[in-house]
Amino acid sequence: METKMKAGIIGCGNISAIYLENLKKSAVVEVVACADVVLERAESRAAEYGIANVYTVADLLADPSIELVINLTIPGSHADIDIAALEAGKHVYAEKPLAVSLADGKRILEVAESKGLRVGSAPDTFLGSGVQTAKAAIESGMIGKPVAAVAFMMSGGPEGWHPDPEFFYAPGGGPMFDMGPYYLTALAELLGPMHRISSSAGAPVQTRTIGSGPKAGTQIPVLTPTHLAGTIDFKQGAIATVITSFDIKGGADLPWLEIYGTEGTLILPDPNFFDGDVKLRRSGSSEAETLAPVFECGRNERGLGVNDMVKSIREGRNHRAGGELAYHVLEAMHAFQASSLKGEHVVLESTLS
Repeated sequence: METKMKAGIIGCGNISAIYLENLKKSAVVEVVACADVVLERAESRAAEYGIANVYTVADLLADPSIELVINLTIPGSHADIDIAALEAGKHVYAEKPLAVSLADGKRILEVAESKGLRVGSAPDTFLGSGVQTAKAAIESGMIGKPVAAVAFMMSGGPEGWHPDPEFFYAPGGGPMFDMGPYYLTALAELLGPMHRISSSAGAPVQTRTIGSGPKAGTQIPVLTPTHLAGTIDFKQGAIATVITSFDIKGGADLPWLEIYGTEGTLILPDPNFFDGDVKLRRSGSSEAETLAPVFECGRNERGLGVNDMVKSIREGRNHRAGGELAYHVLEAMHAFQASSLKGEHVVLESTLS
């Protein structure tokens, strides 16, 4: 039996629990250490999930037995931690987005290449049965040639439930950087690389109020767009309409994600999750049929991308939730803001191989 790759988690906030829960069952990864700038958080997670070592960030990076760092810090820390891990000779898999700035995203990939190391990035939800069932349907010709798509992430914002929501309203946050990766990654998986983007972006409400927890009642300044609407032209010809918003307080009756082809329509589940029904409405029919999933998976399988990356390293192949895809999505998210500021189309420099 092959030895599992030893991994350390840096960042023991909310999202770390599901990673630890799922990676306990991994056949290829063993989490052996936790670290956080607030040591008590790391101690709590380690005790909860039976992790042997609680480290400072520096000590985790210095441990030669750890080959992989799983970076679950806030977005503003992603680049610094990724680069420090790579410089320490470790592969890295990080939560989304890859980085806040494009320059930092490029730097991560450059350091990884120079060191011969792998970079992986969430979201890995596109590896689940929802998006993969839709991809199989497209590849088999069920909807003919894809010509258009819509993607809508409409919410009132996370400050009502999240105990530390400040980073959602800082640069690198907002609905596009927080939730956009799920939608844009799914679209790229289904329709191929993006070519150009045109959009409008704004922040109609300048402060938010934390609604629960010890910080309840605290005011948060809004420093990033909270409503972005635009279009994406894909290199293979399809055009997508996308809205991401933290300003929809009354809810909305819009689909999460639909793909329109010359012969039919695919109706997808929420791309923030791994599973869910995929429905097909064929040309000329008013009824949608539910497609059999290409495989079974759970609703929250976070860590699939970590497992795939480690397997890929062992097998000498490219991993799927990789740096190239994450950077392409990062550039697209920046383009939504840049297009609005410039009042013009933004053509992406990156692509997908």
